[in-house]
Amino acid sequence: MKYTQEAVNAAYSVLEARRQDALTTYDAHVSVIKEHHPEIYEIFLDISKTSSKLAKVIFAKDQDGKPLVNVTEAVEKIKNENLANQEKLKNALSAFGYPEDYLSVNYTCPICQDTGIHLGNRCKCAEELMTSFTISKLNEQCKIKLHSFSEFDLCFYPETFQYNGASYNCRSRMAEIYDFCLAYANGFSEHSQSLFMLGKTGLGKTFLSSCIANVLINKGVNVAFDSIQNYLRYIENEHFGRAEGDTLELLLSAELLILDDLGCEYKSSFNSATIYNLINSRCNMGKPTIVSSNLSINELSERYDDRIISRLIGNYHTLRFIGEDIRQIKRREGIFS
Repeated sequence: MKYTQEAVNAAYSVLEARRQDALTTYDAHVSVIKEHHPEIYEIFLDISKTSSKLAKVIFAKDQDGKPLVNVTEAVEKIKNENLANQEKLKNALSAFGYPEDYLSVNYTCPICQDTGIHLGNRCKCAEELMTSFTISKLNEQCKIKLHSFSEFDLCFYPETFQYNGASYNCRSRMAEIYDFCLAYANGFSEHSQSLFMLGKTGLGKTFLSSCIANVLINKGVNVAFDSIQNYLRYIENEHFGRAEGDTLELLLSAELLILDDLGCEYKSSFNSATIYNLINSRCNMGKPTIVSSNLSINELSERYDDRIISRLIGNYHTLRFIGEDIRQIKRREGIFS
């Protein structure tokens, strides 16, 4: 994926801060043990000298350049002593109520030790930070306000509502959807299912999507949330060289992608192909996606390829929103928000 220099700098700034924090904490722990538990500190020092012991054995030569000792045996002896000391150190630390790794440098990423580089390449942790930063910048362009679940008000949904010729307890249905979305946000993981929110305009699809996004963003989850129309415009401009960026790859890599208002976008072969690519690729990768639409299944079937409809119906959990447009209700009651 292509990243801006700003994203690269931001990621490595975080990594440097993590590394310094880990080293500072390590130094503080060593000082505590040195001052209060000199017997443990001696074991720690002995372990710390392992490398110099090995170097001394390996490079010790007589005048003729021959090893002074049997290197294999000496190395094995030092290795066994080191293992024994490490076990002794763990036991001693535990006996005084310290974690076994109290005298280790606990990097956030043990693979690259918070340097962002592993085997000459960018470490996965650096890539994740750059992606997170870039998605955050992308979300800043979103005009959709994030909301809290506590703002959701069931009083705007009638107890009795006629839908498709049948009578429903609208308030009860929406209470169930609210509970489902709240549980979804609180229990979200990489294995969470994808959601397909269907219903007329003004019934709370975007609102509850924003509530889910708000909870997860505060937990540090990489959530990309905007109208599908905006995303398609960014992707098209980048595809045809009118703008720089890699929005498509960002949306594919996000931990949760929320595509709001499917069907509002301009109808074109490019847009349809891009929508299918997003939905199908994320399904194949097992990444959860939330799609909302004001159109019915029949209207969507007339607009999109069968492959898109098949994915949405077959691979997504459908939430059907019913009721009267809340914005119209608020206008009638003189409520402005």
